[in-house]
Amino acid sequence: MNLWVARGLEASRLGSHLTDMGRDGIMALFQATAGAAADPIQDPAFARDAPFDRIDGAAIAAVTNLYREVLPPGGAILDVMAGWVPHLPPEAPYRRVVGIGIDRHALAENPFLDEWRVQDLNRDPILPFAGGQFDGATICAAVQYLARPAEVIRDIARVLRPGAPLIVTFSNRCLATKAIACWCLHDETGQLCLVAQHFAEAGNWADMRCLDRTPPGGGQPLYAVIGRSLGAGRPAESD
Repeated sequence: MNLWVARGLEASRLGSHLTDMGRDGIMALFQATAGAAADPIQDPAFARDAPFDRIDGAAIAAVTNLYREVLPPGGAILDVMAGWVPHLPPEAPYRRVVGIGIDRHALAENPFLDEWRVQDLNRDPILPFAGGQFDGATICAAVQYLARPAEVIRDIARVLRPGAPLIVTFSNRCLATKAIACWCLHDETGQLCLVAQHFAEAGNWADMRCLDRTPPGGGQPLYAVIGRSLGAGRPAESD
């Protein structure tokens, strides 16, 4: 199995959730059911309460460190389901940072955003950007609230240049009534696999990696799934 799980999510525990990843890093589809959110996200007030204040300072620092390692300096970055809390490394000279979320006031307060769009991705998963505009994308502590995660992740690949990364991070915190139906039925290993399945179902990602980036010394856990865009559409549709 070519699944990279850093800091000890044992491959044997993942085996019941995942099929083998090939040499090229593209994961075969495995069985899981997402389901709709128990209480779909519609109200901007919800954005104030979740997901961003649900991870602590150490977990946020771990997110920032991961972004520092993976996102290209000088690139154009898309922050999906963004809020008012910035997670990008402050010293990184990004050329352009764009946020998309459901609360215009929170987006306006985010000091890292050069521009932003208000859009409920549970209603419309198609991003309002042309193809190949961005050099990296992020979803922080919010993927569990997407009612159509594979569709959103597929369209993120479209707006990224080929080879550009999407970093999806999450912890063990969520509002159960806002998460997709199966999220709270899984343990953290199962949730990691579920996010990886969203990438696989989208069909236009390669080099997927599952990481445990929990800060040392305890506190809230932090997990990540990273994939590299293959561009618009599924691989079989490229011709």
